[in-house]
Amino acid sequence: MESSRISLRPFRLTDVDDILLWVGDDRVTRTIRWDTLTTKEEALSFIKEVCIPQPWYLSICIDDRSIGFLWVIHPAMSDCLHEKVNEAVDIGYAIAVEYWGKGIATKALKMAIPQVFNDFPQIVKIIAYAVLENKASHRVLEKAGFHYERSLTLYGDFKEYGNKVVLVVYNLLSTNI
Repeated sequence: MESSRISLRPFRLTDVDDILLWVGDDRVTRTIRWDTLTTKEEALSFIKEVCIPQPWYLSICIDDRSIGFLWVIHPAMSDCLHEKVNEAVDIGYAIAVEYWGKGIATKALKMAIPQVFNDFPQIVKIIAYAVLENKASHRVLEKAGFHYERSLTLYGDFKEYGNKVVLVVYNLLSTNI
């Protein structure tokens, strides 16, 4: 994939049909925290209520068409999984199945990383989580410069994983970019 065709931008209401293609796919949503959306109304609500209000909920685009989602969560914005409130942000991504394995998620992360450190100058690291079984996501993070930190077992209701999920925690320090 030619990297000049890949961009990150805020979501638009006009993205609804493109978004429904990937937020409506269980293969995409099975390893992330939100449920699969099945209707145009749900996708529109997702854009309006979840994506647009957050400046760091970005659409991963190819030729300006939404094919994925990249999000950055600062602890002041929500309940991140780490403890050091002012030192780290969480980053995550989801991408349409047809674009898996093409380097797009890695490129999107590499595009976002410098801007994250610029927009949040107080942070010293970016943290990413991948489900243990999602080896492709591990590779994406490693190719984007992230390093293994630890494994973390969480208990609760985790879709197809049942009441327990093992996450692999990766980080990228500001001194490493």
